[in-house]
Amino acid sequence: MKTLKQILVLFAVSVFFWACGSSPINKTPVQKEEPVVIANDSLEYEITIIDIGFNNFLNSIAKPEGFYSQQYLEARNRAWVVTWNQRARTPNQFNASIYENIIDYQPTVDYGYEVNYKLFNYFLFAQRKYKMNLGGGFRTNRIN
Repeated sequence: MKTLKQILVLFAVSVFFWACGSSPINKTPVQKEEPVVIANDSLEYEITIIDIGFNNFLNSIAKPEGFYSQQYLEARNRAWVVTWNQRARTPNQFNASIYENIIDYQPTVDYGYEVNYKLFNYFLFAQRKYKMNLGGGFRTNRIN
């Protein structure tokens, strides 16, 4: 009887290890997200955003280009850049891994629609992802 019990235990353990070893955890390859480049070649202005999820946000959640006027985007960006830069300059008060860099955005420069559109949407994305508020009365929904 003891031998039968040992065989059953050995069989159960073998089935357990076989089941654990044969079930794929994740066979789909992990795709690296491409950084989003915000650039205006004529002004030699460029921001590269490497924040996981922003590409998806820009392609599936953000309002389409043309939804907002350039003037609206510029106004939001000016306000949000001020707040962002204040936080980037005080890493002891704000998360330095979020506010890593100062954004050199001059209110008198015409960066064009595409730069303003992508920067605006990055600010929306960051507010949702990091559950922060850059101010200005613009409500954002959080990303789960």
